[in-house]
Amino acid sequence: MAPLIYSALIISLGLGTTMTFASTHWYLAWMGIEINTLAIIPLMAQNHIPRAIEATTKYFFIQATASATLLFASISNAFLTGQWDITHTPYTLTSTLITLALAMKIGLAPLHSWMPEVMQGLNLLTGLILSTWQKLAPLYLIYQIQPNNPDIFITLGILSILVGGWGGFNQVQLRKILAYSSIAHLGWMILILSFSPPLALLTIMIYILMTFSLFSSFMLTRTTHINSLATTWAKVPILTISTPLVLLSLGGLPPLTGFMPKWLILQELTKQSLSPLATMAALSSLLSLYFYLRLSYAMTLTMPPNNPAGTLPWRLNPRHNTLPMALTTTSTICLLPMTPTIMSLLPF
Repeated sequence: MAPLIYSALIISLGLGTTMTFASTHWYLAWMGIEINTLAIIPLMAQNHIPRAIEATTKYFFIQATASATLLFASISNAFLTGQWDITHTPYTLTSTLITLALAMKIGLAPLHSWMPEVMQGLNLLTGLILSTWQKLAPLYLIYQIQPNNPDIFITLGILSILVGGWGGFNQVQLRKILAYSSIAHLGWMILILSFSPPLALLTIMIYILMTFSLFSSFMLTRTTHINSLATTWAKVPILTISTPLVLLSLGGLPPLTGFMPKWLILQELTKQSLSPLATMAALSSLLSLYFYLRLSYAMTLTMPPNNPAGTLPWRLNPRHNTLPMALTTTSTICLLPMTPTIMSLLPF
């Protein structure tokens, strides 16, 4: 893709999300989401291979369906209330339709089935954009209407945590595993959104940090299959140490950064007298932890077949800048002691 066109698409991605963030009118917010969708479609189809075209087509139809539902629900809300204000959604039917349309856009269970298939057809950089930046605008709108739908948020959240754990069990493709990881982490964020929006913001920020670090590691080694992880030590030896720690942080193990949001979420749910829900969420996170441990095992404790016909890849200097990956990996591993400071900065 030509650099000028690529730059224009990246700028459009930023413009669409910024427009949604800055709008208080449903139509402008919907327009920002549409700009986002139209900007990422050429990025998804740039490889010109059947799998990428199929993924792009699926993504377009799913997003078109969700956008049509969102526009219909917002028009219905404007007809019933007489105004287009995002925060003014007093009717249960319209707010539920809007929530489900936005849940389909970001891939929350049970509207998640497109997410792993689309991720599998993309390259790692576009998959990173889809897993992080494309979630921000719909999540902002969900945050705006969240006081009206606590029950549906709890249902979507716990279903997403369960589906994200179960779905990744038998996967060997890393992009599908990352898709189910995204579903599970968004489930944690949606689960706590009705009770503590600042904690939901902290959760999505740490999720983006960890996901960026993991995608960067896989892009550096050009790894897309679980069997390829065994050759990481021959390509970039330091990643054999850092990437398993990032994976365990995604799983929520202490003393890593990923433990912080889950710990605070379980604490908040217990304060809200929702101990059974907190217990179910904690047990469901063990499902996700299994495939993170599986990836860590494949990377650190297995070796590729060492036969004369097989040659190990050359250990070449990386061609792209590794400083962002180093910074995010360090943050992903070492931020847990900063929990008291972060809690004092956010209005919990």
